[in-house]
Amino acid sequence: MTNTGDKDVGREVLRTLDKAKTQAYHFKSIVIAGMGFFTDAYDLFSISTVAKLLGRLYYYDPALKKPGTLPPNVAAAVNGVALCGTLAGQLFFGWAGDKFGRKKVYGITLILMIFTSIASGLSFGASATGVMTTLCFFRFWLGFGIGGDYPLSATIMSEYSNKKTRGAFVGAVFAMQGFGILSAAAVAIILSSIFDAAFNRPAFNVDPIRSTAPQADYVWRLLFMFGALPAAATYYYRIRMPETARYTALIAKNTEKAAKDMEKVLHVHFDAQKQSEVTERKSVSSKADYGLFSAEFARRHGTQLVGCAVCWFMLDVAFYSQNLFQKDVFSAVGWIPSAKKMSALEEVFRIGRAQALVALVSTVPGYWVTVALVDTIGRWIIQLQGFFFMTLCMFVLTFDYYNLRGSPCPTDSSKFCGGNHLAFIAIYALTFFFANFGPNATTFIVPAELFPARLRSTCHGISAAAGKAGAIVGAFGFLYASQSAHEGKQDHGYPTGIGIKKSLLVLAITNCIGFFFTFLVPETKGKSLEELGGDFEDDNEVPTSEHVADKHQIISM
Repeated sequence: MTNTGDKDVGREVLRTLDKAKTQAYHFKSIVIAGMGFFTDAYDLFSISTVAKLLGRLYYYDPALKKPGTLPPNVAAAVNGVALCGTLAGQLFFGWAGDKFGRKKVYGITLILMIFTSIASGLSFGASATGVMTTLCFFRFWLGFGIGGDYPLSATIMSEYSNKKTRGAFVGAVFAMQGFGILSAAAVAIILSSIFDAAFNRPAFNVDPIRSTAPQADYVWRLLFMFGALPAAATYYYRIRMPETARYTALIAKNTEKAAKDMEKVLHVHFDAQKQSEVTERKSVSSKADYGLFSAEFARRHGTQLVGCAVCWFMLDVAFYSQNLFQKDVFSAVGWIPSAKKMSALEEVFRIGRAQALVALVSTVPGYWVTVALVDTIGRWIIQLQGFFFMTLCMFVLTFDYYNLRGSPCPTDSSKFCGGNHLAFIAIYALTFFFANFGPNATTFIVPAELFPARLRSTCHGISAAAGKAGAIVGAFGFLYASQSAHEGKQDHGYPTGIGIKKSLLVLAITNCIGFFFTFLVPETKGKSLEELGGDFEDDNEVPTSEHVADKHQIISM
């Protein structure tokens, strides 16, 4: 086959992918890739359900006369080390996906998640410091594997999809995060209930020592190890997935293999017939081989990459700092009493229940509303309105914070009297809803569409890593910033901060910045990946589908 004919076959393979009907393999791919994201969310968010338990088990000090809590530096490490690993993994596996192929490194991320989930639960040590150190070590590498799932899953799903439903397919993979968050809370509820029934203990203010059953140590260990199950269940299917046709045709430049791979899974047949008379066209010019750090990339895609990265950064600052005022919301409605009024296992149960309710009413619905509408109203509108309403909700919570929350009750300072708790909860839930029916989904989808095939996974990894940098800022910077500005009223071991109200104002401004940077990101709805990435635009003649169809019969099976 001539080089020109080979190019034509490659192009028609990709055009056929863009026009292919939705088939069973698309849904199979969503499940395979989506279970990775289910595991990602389970592993990342499960720590929040048992962080209080770790403090009670390993850092109880009788002299303080209150339940043990993780010291600030330990809490920062336990909660944040997985995010640091995720950031590193996003950059490394993003690059590796473009360098070695999506399929070759896709299974490695899952293996890492399986073994480090189990290892996290088996964290060992003769002291609290030893246990926390080994836990942090394994959770870093757990995060490293999770990080690889972001660029690889997004790129693979976008390159398998047709252009009509590509946004929904990629969004559905990401939406599995919602079920992962919900499952982490559900498993925490189940485990704490089972152990509490078997080793029923009194509240801390009744018996400080007996309130924490030694057997509760198994709860957090089992919770982490269960994260290996969904990843292990899909490992076989993940390594059996063929390489994407776009990688094989555009990067590996093996159009014959690309056609055969797609014939196997998408029920199309490519009958490439050599033609004696073919219009000569020059090969793709050297400009199409520009690198990530070239002036050509900066001219074509630099602004887009900045827009994707900054929007994801700002979104994750806000999204991961939502836990700043969870305790106020949960305490205001009585979901979580004062720690002294609960045993260790009851506290795990109540935290898990509260997080499950928030996930059910706002987080999960937000993801799937995006899936339903992203190919109808577009990514750009969804991201813009998401940032807008998150900003609005944060401003309302900021300027009406004390009226909505109420004041500490005279008889029980752990609860809040007065205020409008229903409105407080509704606005709080709406911030999660519009994060997911908004930039939390679109910042994942768009970077998998905008960039050339040979840089697609790398650019997605860079955008995702910017997001995780924002998550680190949100999870830790604001954890300190949200502490009371009045000496003596901050949490034990923390310095004074600016308070929750001013922290919410900063988050509102953060969302507002994300809103304006969305204008740097173009709409990708209904366009082919090659059109968006400019993979073919340097040819003298870009043949139409009809032109190529004259040379290559496309026969639906």
